[in-house]
Parts: sequence; structure tokens; C-alpha cells
Amino acid sequence: MALKHEPTAPYHSTQDALRVLETVARHTTGVTDSRLARLTGLSPERLTTLLRMLRREGYVEQVTDGAYVTGAALTRLGSAQDRDRALRERIQRALERLRDSVGAAVYISRYVDGEINVTQYAAGPATPAVHEWVDFRDSAHATAIGKSLLGQLDHNGRRDHLSRHKMARLTSRTITSDKLLLSRLESQPPTVPHLDLQEYAVGTVCAAVPITAGSSVGCLALSLPVEHAHRLRQAADRLNRGAAPVLLSLAI
Repeated sequence: MALKHEPTAPYHSTQDALRVLETVARHTTGVTDSRLARLTGLSPERLTTLLRMLRREGYVEQVTDGAYVTGAALTRLGSAQDRDRALRERIQRALERLRDSVGAAVYISRYVDGEINVTQYAAGPATPAVHEWVDFRDSAHATAIGKSLLGQLDHNGRRDHLSRHKMARLTSRTITSDKLLLSRLESQPPTVPHLDLQEYAVGTVCAAVPITAGSSVGCLALSLPVEHAHRLRQAADRLNRGAAPVLLSLAI
């Protein structure tokens, strides 16, 4: 199965942040922001934004002379013994921040061995998670998560998935034509969020944006009660802008 990865804004932010992080790591006694700008080729404004994110995430620290060194979070993620737990905790914290920022339940999902897996999510009393009344693995055609993940596969990968999962009608809005779904997936620009407008469940709207980490297919998604549907596109844009810390954790 081939993938159709196309770079998105969070991907570019992650690549730039990794470049900064790798440069800091090479200078064990510290490196100033002016030298970082010269070594990475990033503008001072861009570098300041990335350093702010890296400090907030604990990947770099600023020492007394103003120079930057690697932080404790990077050390912990680099430990093979502790990596899986540390990564899960970091992603969970990032999802909780995104939940509070976008005002919606937030999910991270991966496409693994031909199936959809919602691996983590952050919800709360004011931001309830969608009720999984039909297994997400069997409803890719109706969910924003499923459409985002399928959209990152090539045509054969999409057809293979749909051949194994019947496109059942879940609501009156559900697309049940594989020809129509494949056409929409093919024409969807990679930078535009995939939407679910009550296609999976009446009363809920969702949006999903791709996250590219190496060769894996993944996405971030959010869900809102239908009475907040007017906020969906703005929330999706905010989710996309906030995806870089999650991508960075996966890439390190």
C-alpha cells in the first residue's frame, strides 16, 4: 500500500522545530538564539516562535547566560526504557491543551495494519466525546477521522479498506456510494480539514486534519454537539495550527 503524504503547515513547523532541536543538541554547552538563527537559516521571528514552543514542551531550556540547551523532556523521550509511557503522557497533555484551546473533544488516530485506531483522546464535562455507537473501524466512510486517514492512502489502499468494510447507512446524511466517497477523497486538498456533518451520529459534527510522522498515517480530530456546528471550521483551523507539538512528540 502506498501513501499520499503531502506536507501541511504542522508538518513544516515540525521539520523546522526538529532542525532547531538537533542544532541545540549538538551544542552541549549551549547555543544562543542569534547563532541558532545563523545555523538553521530561520528568521528571528520564526525562530522565536519555535523556541517558545520547544521551551513550553520542555524540549529546550534557557540557561543563565541566555543560551539554549536540551531539556528534560527530550532526555526522557530519548530513553528506550521509558519512551512509550513518556510519549503517551506527552501526547495526552498536548491533547488536553488542544481540547481547552478549541473548546471541543479532541482525538488522535492512526491507520495501522489496515485498520483505524483511535489511540488517545481528551474530553470533559463541557466537551463530551462522541458516543461510539458503531465501531470506528467499521465506519471510516462516515467519520471525519476515517475520511482523513483514507485520504492519506493511495487509490488502491482506499479500495482495499472499503472492500473489507461495508458502507452502512448510519444516518440520512451518510455516504454509501464508494464511487462518490472515492471521488470526494481524491478531490480533497490535503490542507482542508475533512468534515463529518452528522454522517456518523445525529447531533454531532466532527473535523479531522492529517498528521504526518514518518511513513505512518495519522490524524487529529475534534467533535462538537450540532448546536455548536457554527464553530466547526474555526475550531478545525485552530486544531490544525496546534498540531505541531503532537507531531513533534511523534517525530522525536
